[in-house]
Amino acid sequence: MLQCYKERGSVKEKTMKQSSDLIAANDIMNFVSEDLIAYSIYGGSYLIGDSIELLSGQKMQELKGKVNLILTSPPYPLNDKKSYGNLTGDEYLEWFISLAPIFENLLTDDGSVVIEIGNAWEPGRPVQSLLHLKALLGFIEKSKSGLRLIQQFICHNPSRLPSPAQWVTVNRIRAVDSYTHVWWFAKSDYPKADNSRVLRPYSKAMKSLLKKSNYNAGSRPSEHVIGEKSFLVDHGGSIAHNFFEIEAIDPEREPRLPNVFSMANTASVGFFYRECKKRGLALHPARMPIGLASFFIEFLTDKGDLVLDPFAGSNTTGFAAAVAKRRWIAIEIQEEYKEQSRIRFDDPRLQQGG
Repeated sequence: MLQCYKERGSVKEKTMKQSSDLIAANDIMNFVSEDLIAYSIYGGSYLIGDSIELLSGQKMQELKGKVNLILTSPPYPLNDKKSYGNLTGDEYLEWFISLAPIFENLLTDDGSVVIEIGNAWEPGRPVQSLLHLKALLGFIEKSKSGLRLIQQFICHNPSRLPSPAQWVTVNRIRAVDSYTHVWWFAKSDYPKADNSRVLRPYSKAMKSLLKKSNYNAGSRPSEHVIGEKSFLVDHGGSIAHNFFEIEAIDPEREPRLPNVFSMANTASVGFFYRECKKRGLALHPARMPIGLASFFIEFLTDKGDLVLDPFAGSNTTGFAAAVAKRRWIAIEIQEEYKEQSRIRFDDPRLQQGG
């Protein structure tokens, strides 16, 4: 199949393999001005602009009720300004709450919103801020959007640099802040979801149990009663937990992440990392883990569904959606990230048809 992608000032042609059930997202031109489209490729489009203005605009209202998943990592509620742009304090809180009705308007009835967000600390104090918790409550209660919290996840990254540095590495009076929150919202109690698509590999003990077909059934101290055949059905893996252990905490034990996490985020040998370094591009400082994006795309959507990231940065979400054969729309206000985001789609995993 011959597909074209557009970059400002040029049009290139690219031959690629593409599944017949992947619906192209080139109709994005019906919703926005053509000059806002940095490129369109692999079933999606990367737009340059203010996501709030774009998604609140009249033309984008044609997307109302058509987005199956909004998956994003917006600027964190930090107390210092970062290069990728972020608000602080009450200004951040008001901005974050304003997103809820916009997102709700775009979702299908069974669609989901997944937001990754980190912790915040009080300026100049070794005290954790409550801003992210206020943002969570405001997003649900003050926005009056109808969205509700379906489940919270924790993404632990033991390789994260020690922070907040003043209190961890200088004064040494606090522990490393090494995890982010992931909040899953929906406007229904029963959004589309299937945890059988994001199974974890079985542990060695479980594999042994399945092989022996025998275990100690009966009552447990917890007062649960385990049936004689409760654990003898091989489902191909165990149900994922809402705690993502990106690397093993116990060196004697391999982490049993869902298979979709195999697209590692921190590997310095990764295609994206290598190519950005080769071209002298400074990596976006707050990239969402690719495995995290892939997990929720597989968990909450079907092939051909539409995934939106309104704060796209280097476009982890769009790439993960393309690999999973979903349509996607990415919006980023800072044009400087356009080039590195485009690099993702030269990845051999896509060149070879996923």
